[in-house]
Amino acid sequence: MEFAKNMYELHKKVSPNELILGWYATGHDITEHSVLIHEYYSREAPNPIHLTVDTSLQNGRMSIKAYVSTLMGVPGRTMGVMFTPLTVKYAYYDTERIGVDLIMKTCFSPNRVIGLSSDLQQVAGSSARIQDALSTVLQYAEDVLSGKVSADNTVGRFLMSLVNQVPKIAAEDFETMLNSNINDLLMVTYLANLTQSQIALNEKLVNL
Repeated sequence: MEFAKNMYELHKKVSPNELILGWYATGHDITEHSVLIHEYYSREAPNPIHLTVDTSLQNGRMSIKAYVSTLMGVPGRTMGVMFTPLTVKYAYYDTERIGVDLIMKTCFSPNRVIGLSSDLQQVAGSSARIQDALSTVLQYAEDVLSGKVSADNTVGRFLMSLVNQVPKIAAEDFETMLNSNINDLLMVTYLANLTQSQIALNEKLVNL
């Protein structure tokens, strides 16, 4: 705890406006040490959040859970602490998701190494994922219509919201826009390769 206190004091000198929201630990469950550590952070922040990250992948994935503490017991006696789970929602930038997806592909590589994908490969991969998602949605709709699966109003409203967000564009206009974007992408790729070739040629001329 002394180490955490010293680090927090040093951090406040650099970023005095930042506050502690909670703390995290690697593991799949709450341990007996969690209460003691959480008690320390309860003095530093009101109602701190405890985050657990399962790096052992016990359920086949890196499970992330969040908790807040609640006092329990008889008034006037020794109080206990109960950790109440919270709903965890992942929020990330698109660039972060792309990086994580690329790192995850190393799981299927024998030497744990994977190269960067080209722009066209990324477009093809995104198109394949969209196709899979559309197939899943279509199968769900067919199962609901046939009575195999009971209808879910929440899912129905979500799908209706997605459909309403799709712009109504004529097929000819959409094809024109798509071809224009592809041409722009090919032009950027060509210019990038041309610049790379010029840099390599310049380095060779300088080293002569």
